[in-house]
Amino acid sequence: MAISDLDLPLGVVARSHSDGKHLAQDLANAVAEALRTAIDSHGVATLVVSGGRSPIAFFECLAKQALPWAQVVISLADERWVPVSHADSNEGLVRRHLLRGPAAAARFIGLYQSAQSLDEAALKADQALAELPPIDVLVLGMGDDGHTASLFPGSPNLHDALQADCPRRCLPMRAPSVPHQRLSLTLPLLASARLPLLALQGQVKLKTLAAALAAGEVASMPVRALLHSPLEIYWCP
Repeated sequence: MAISDLDLPLGVVARSHSDGKHLAQDLANAVAEALRTAIDSHGVATLVVSGGRSPIAFFECLAKQALPWAQVVISLADERWVPVSHADSNEGLVRRHLLRGPAAAARFIGLYQSAQSLDEAALKADQALAELPPIDVLVLGMGDDGHTASLFPGSPNLHDALQADCPRRCLPMRAPSVPHQRLSLTLPLLASARLPLLALQGQVKLKTLAAALAAGEVASMPVRALLHSPLEIYWCP
């Protein structure tokens, strides 16, 4: 199967690449160009990224882009509720692979908050996100179960997070994998991005995308909530 075989919604663009290296570079080029355009337009550019292992090559390519990094604000679509020093921290990943060299001048708004409970941490993260400017570029991934950010099927707060009028920017979520406790941006904030991008690698992810494009409940595959125009999908085998 190739991504060109999929019946994509009107206005959704798919870009196929030969391998992960080319995908990462093309994605970094596109993100950098969108950030430059945003800076030219309103003096600041906001980028929201996802964590995990897949974005590392993209982060390293983006860090090499010539940008006025001091005018860029970066945040996360989701976070594991672990200290930044923990190996599973998305913030730690961004700091190691993106916020380095000239890119270290960017302003970073993290989601992790030290608190007595996950609920309290999510409230603190929600308050921190009040300082996040409108999102110019959003880069998401997708799990084999159809989750995106940390909007997992079956999570107790998923229904609220997927509401178009959800008043919260961030909600506590539960993942089926370790670490279970997560923080995630809610749908209204994710859907507000001017340029949403979805990066996928491999046939398994492509089959998951095909399933998500088929009719079904959004809650069973939360990525469905974002599979509409505007959206650009970057994929490689």
